[in-house]
This record gives sequence, C-alpha cells and structure tokens, in this order.
Amino acid sequence: MKSIFSFSFLFLSFISTLSQTSTNTTIEKTFWLGDFRLESGTILPKAYIMYVTYGSLNKDKNNAILLPSWYSADYNGYNFMIGTGKALDTTKYFLILSELFANGHSSSPSNTPTPFNGPPFPMTSIRDNVKATYELITKQFALNRLKAVIGYSMGAQQAFQWALSYPQVVETIVAYCGTAKTYPHGYVRLESAISTIKADTAWNNGFYLTPPLKGLRVCSLHLASWFLSQAWYRKELYKQMACPTVDDFLIWCIKSDEVSDANDRIAQAITWEKHDISRIMPFNGDIEKALAGIKCKVLYLPSQTGMYFPMEDAKYERQFIPYKEFVSIPSIWGHIAGAGINPKDNDFLNAKIGSFLSR
Repeated sequence: MKSIFSFSFLFLSFISTLSQTSTNTTIEKTFWLGDFRLESGTILPKAYIMYVTYGSLNKDKNNAILLPSWYSADYNGYNFMIGTGKALDTTKYFLILSELFANGHSSSPSNTPTPFNGPPFPMTSIRDNVKATYELITKQFALNRLKAVIGYSMGAQQAFQWALSYPQVVETIVAYCGTAKTYPHGYVRLESAISTIKADTAWNNGFYLTPPLKGLRVCSLHLASWFLSQAWYRKELYKQMACPTVDDFLIWCIKSDEVSDANDRIAQAITWEKHDISRIMPFNGDIEKALAGIKCKVLYLPSQTGMYFPMEDAKYERQFIPYKEFVSIPSIWGHIAGAGINPKDNDFLNAKIGSFLSR
C-alpha cells in the first residue's frame, strides 16, 4: 500500500484482522474536484479524493456520517467501529469515509503529474481537506446535513474544522485523540520527524532517484517513541504483538518502509503541523474565541496517555467549547488508543460514541 508509513501500515494490517466488517472487499471510489483552489491560492489541477461508503441514505437524508482519514491512513482506520452491534451500525447510518490529500491515494506528491509531482506538490491544509469533502457530500450525495463528523487524530482536526467551516451542515462532531490546533510542541515534534528523512543523503531535496530508506527508518524509530506511552513500554506490551523484545518491536516498526513515499509522508506532516482552526476570520488566531464559536454538540475523547495530542492540550481546549461531553480514554496505549488495536480501547470507544450518536 503506497505511502502508508511503517507504523500505521502495520497497525492497519493488524486492525484488518480484528475487524468483522466487509471492508476487505470494498472498492475505493474517486471524487474528482477539477482544478481545485487551495487555501494558499495555488490551483491544484485535476485534483481528487478517494472515498468509500457503507450503508444507505434514508429517505430523509438525515443519517449520513463522515469519517475523514488520519495521517498516512486510508479508509480502513475506522473498521473497528463499523458493523452490526457497533457504534457505526450500517443498518442505521450511511457512512462516508474520505481520504486526506497526500496519503498516496487521494491527490499526493507521489501520484500527481508535473508540475506538482514530488516536492513541488503544494501544501494542503486541513481546511483544504474539509472543503474537498464538503464538495463530495454536497455534489456527489446532494447532502446539506451530516448527522456527525467523527475523526481520530488528523481526522479529529478535520472534525473540529467542520464545526467552524460548515456549522449549518454539522449536527455533532466526535473528536478522539486529536485537538483543534497543533500547538508549538507538536510542531517541533513533527519537524524533528521530517528532519530524519531529509538527513538521508538519498533525499536530494525530494528529487530522489531511490527512496531515502535510511531516513524513513530513522523516522519510524522517532515515531515509535511518541505513539505509545511510557507505561506501555514499561509493561512490555509489545509482547502482545508477537515481539519478544523491544528490539524486535522496533524492527517490526520499520520493516515496511519500502512501501512508503517520503514526499507523501512529509506533505501530510506539514498539513498536520500547520493546523489551527482559528486561522480564519473572524478569529484571527484566537484559539479560545474559535473554540467558543463551535455551536454543535461535541464529544471530545482524548487519550489519557497520548503524547501526540497531550491531555493537557485537550483540557485547555475543553474550557471554551460550549456544548461538549469530555471523557478521557482510560488507556496506556497512548495515541494508538484510538487506532483500533487494543480490544479494551475499542470497546470503550464503541460504547461512548454509540451512546452519543443515539442521544
């Protein structure tokens, strides 16, 4: 699967073995955006996003739920919540699962023709992705209302942005393991991950003839130190993933780097690190004012031990969101508590999100 970075790629493979949905036979669909104007003003020619759907729209068209993808993932990231008896029962809901720009399937550095192939690919913002999925739901499905936007990690960033960009469309949002803004420490962390790739002599400013595998492998090691909590490592839970030692686990983390595209990985990291819902009028960078401007109902589910989106940042944000239910995920799986790996975390999220949607 091109452009899925090693850690997510392997986790997604693990998730697929846990899922009881029919997603393995699902065919991705292409939604063509045409010449798409980005927030930067750049026109991305022949732009497109990939998506899948499950379930059916009811006659009132009020059962649609959008699930936008997260860093380097495809539509499979939400499998653990989809199915009969789960939070996202396809006999009740019409699910639309969209994929971010630069994930290697939607328009990305690795699949865009000149002049935007590789490093010239323009920076795409979370707002660009939300705008693209807005066009998808309104033009492809003629929807003017979404029951919910549900997102994990960068999907949570999109959910928060939907609440501000299209308040007339969104009834509720569910944001788990993600915040409304990437705060400065998150920016530094992502820049350090990017620098591991660029330090590889094969990088060649993005115009590499062979993949910068050394840099990609070091990046995977960097990510491994952040995705999971200190307690997870102390308890040696990597043994649950058939890794007898921590070194075996690190090897497991990096072994699929050959399928990664470095430009895709960096492009999505930049999208992530630049995000701030308040960088639009009338908020002018005031995150507290922007959060207070969210008028829909919010279910906010940070991970207790997440380091990518720390609990402290989520607690700070919750002070300003008017209509929210704030519940932390009681897990030592760190950021990965929301990725569908740990059955206990999966049960918790299915129960909380399912109950929220039913109310």
